[in-house]
Amino acid sequence: MEEDGRRRHAREQGSAVAWVESPLQMLCAVEAHHAGLLGEHTSIVPRAKLPALAATRRELKRLALPPGATLAQPEKEMRRPGRHATWVVGDAFSGKVQLSWLTAFPRRVVIVDDGLATIRLLELLGGAPWKPLLRARVRAGVPRATLGLAAGLRLRTAARAGRLSIFTALPVSDELAAAVRRTGAELVLHDFAWLRGQPLGEPRPGERTIVLGTSLVRNGLIHRESYFDWLAGLGADGPVAYFPHRREDPGDLDRVRRQPGINVYDGGAPAEITLRGLSSDQRVLSLPSTAVTSLRVLLTPRGVPVDAVEVPDDWWTADAGPSLRSHLQMFAHDQTGVPR
Repeated sequence: MEEDGRRRHAREQGSAVAWVESPLQMLCAVEAHHAGLLGEHTSIVPRAKLPALAATRRELKRLALPPGATLAQPEKEMRRPGRHATWVVGDAFSGKVQLSWLTAFPRRVVIVDDGLATIRLLELLGGAPWKPLLRARVRAGVPRATLGLAAGLRLRTAARAGRLSIFTALPVSDELAAAVRRTGAELVLHDFAWLRGQPLGEPRPGERTIVLGTSLVRNGLIHRESYFDWLAGLGADGPVAYFPHRREDPGDLDRVRRQPGINVYDGGAPAEITLRGLSSDQRVLSLPSTAVTSLRVLLTPRGVPVDAVEVPDDWWTADAGPSLRSHLQMFAHDQTGVPR
């Protein structure tokens, strides 16, 4: 059986279990099922005690889930699917996920979007074969580096056997896509087809300018005062709706609430779900983030501009190296339309 036929056969058999730890992972697991990548039945299991996941689950249950997809009750620990099931994960750099790959590797693995980490994963897979799967900017000790190396070898073995798929809506260069596919991995690029087919509902919120919060301040990558000076300037020009990033520092968020002209909305569900009903007289502003790409796919065809603000050089801290800056800034450029 040819490779494509082998993959189609694998998709049609058995079931899938998706372990999700972020709102974007949960949404993309639904999209992967809708795209026919996971088989007939998919159980999407959220990690317990994460408010953002609970909010996303509530929003998704209000929509028409694809046939065969179910939102399971949250669980504290990752559920291990059987050998004949497809395993869907987002965080390929999780120590628990990597350890499970070494002890009970499933029949197929599908990796869905987990923000910028997905691009790093693609670069590691398409690069030198002996690089461990470790997060960017992480100084790992010998045990953790050894686990990352073993997990990388296991994942590359699955790719050569036609048992690894990566499902992403992020911009992937032709060169990087070719490098990943040479490993045998299947790279599937999507444009949120399921979500685009759902009813829009009423536009929310009512402010003309919507700003997406960022984790760059909390992560120490940009200077706090530079960010708040920028927000103050926006608030002075008229009412602004602010949707927090799920990782924003609570103290910073309290400071945002005190900014004149800025109304903070409850976060939780992905911006792709919350903001898809915006009208053409509104606009979205954001520092570089993966949400910029997906919102452009969803909103630009409807005449809603999604503008990413390139980070000025003097905003960056010493912790933001050239490679990280380059990765982030690529989301500032206009890349819309159906992915390749």
